[in-house]
Amino acid sequence: MKAMMGGHGGDNLPKAQAIKDATMAYFLSKNLKNNSVFIHYNGSYHSDNFDGIYWHIKQTNPKLNIKTISIVEQQNVKKFNKENKGLANFIIVVDESMTKTY
Repeated sequence: MKAMMGGHGGDNLPKAQAIKDATMAYFLSKNLKNNSVFIHYNGSYHSDNFDGIYWHIKQTNPKLNIKTISIVEQQNVKKFNKENKGLANFIIVVDESMTKTY
């Protein structure tokens, strides 16, 4: 994460993100209703590889059925890059030249 942010944020940035993930997971869990669908949108950093928010929720409710979606950029969208396998339950592949808004 530190490399991704170009040196901004220092050593505390990953710690802050971990607290943010734990807080989101806590409040998501508090708002879940039985026999319903709950949709939460977040940046991929918060759930890729089934870490972050996903991990925290599973610690308190391991039987909860959670599905994650991630978007990856590739030069060739017709051939799935192996390094992207396992990021999420569903992976959307977009062209790496696609406009970014962050």
